[in-house]
Amino acid sequence: MGKLEGKVALITGGNSGIGLSAAKLFVAEGARVVITGRNPLSLQAAVEELGAEHAIAVQADATDPQSAVTAVNAAIEAFGRLDVVYANAGIAASTPLGSTDLETFEEVLKINVTGVFFTVQAALPHLKAGASVILTGSVLAKAGRPGNSAYAASKGAVSSMTKVLASELSPLGIRVNNIAPGVTRTPIWGQSAMDNWSQVEAGMSLSIPLGRAGDPEEIAKVALFLASDDSSYIQGADIAVDGGAGSSPLGAPVYRQNA
Repeated sequence: MGKLEGKVALITGGNSGIGLSAAKLFVAEGARVVITGRNPLSLQAAVEELGAEHAIAVQADATDPQSAVTAVNAAIEAFGRLDVVYANAGIAASTPLGSTDLETFEEVLKINVTGVFFTVQAALPHLKAGASVILTGSVLAKAGRPGNSAYAASKGAVSSMTKVLASELSPLGIRVNNIAPGVTRTPIWGQSAMDNWSQVEAGMSLSIPLGRAGDPEEIAKVALFLASDDSSYIQGADIAVDGGAGSSPLGAPVYRQNA
């Protein structure tokens, strides 16, 4: 029997990258999933890959709280329950000091922070003891990467929100944890980076102790752990999945080469 046998999961941003990898793994472990995203074509393709008997897709705008309500209602209507919320949808944008417009900055915060909160709020009436809420942070919350103020601030907010939601939901027996990925091969980097990924990864890997980028499936496996009863005593945690970039930066190849 799979680790998520009989459970129902909502995965925002489940039509590509880490979200889609998690959806595949959740289905393989017995779950039925509801995935959301903006692109109807990629949503349809994802459902075909996952299997219509296991998954449904809801086109949703993460900046609109009503979209979260619609997605949750679709899960209840289709599958009758909701056990896991993986609030994974997010965007990245360059926001350098001195040349950033308000609209770009606020869109990052609306999707990465406000959208996450209202996704969890929409799901709350249907979550019962034993349910798991998983948020998506980033190592960039603490890395100080130039030009990423909005993204870093948004992911720092997600980390802080994790602790607050864990405190609020602990009396209900609902767990809330945060996954903070490092460099991972996903479309969030943009098409240009994806087309030249080996070059991008070679540069980034110099600052990663394990010497490589992560695969979406490696992040998805951590999400599976948090979604399952295997993590039944983990609450309010930030779990870095970054090859050691955040915890042991001086172990990165760039320092070994200069030793």
